Amino acid sequence: MGERVTLELDAKALAAARAANIDLAQLLVEALRRRLPQLDGAARDQAARQWYEENKKAVDSYNAFIEVHGLFSDGVRMF
Repeated sequence: MGERVTLELDAKALAAARAANIDLAQLLVEALRRRLPQLDGAARDQAARQWYEENKKAVDSYNAFIEVHGLFSDGVRMF
C-alpha cells in the first residue's frame, strides 16, 4: 500500500467520479505514470517490446509496401 494523500476536488467532479465508479487513487497513479514516464520506465519498455513483437508482421509489411510504392506525399514534400 502506498502513502496516503489528501486532495481537494470540486463537488461536481467528485460526484461524477463516484457515479462513474472511478477509483480516484488508481486514476491518479495512472495519470502520474503517463505524465512522468520515468516512474514506470521498465514496464513501459516491456509493453513497447511486447507491442512490437505482436505487430511485427504488420510493421514489416507496411515498411515493405513503402519501399516498393513510396509514400503518398513523395511528390509534394518540400524536404
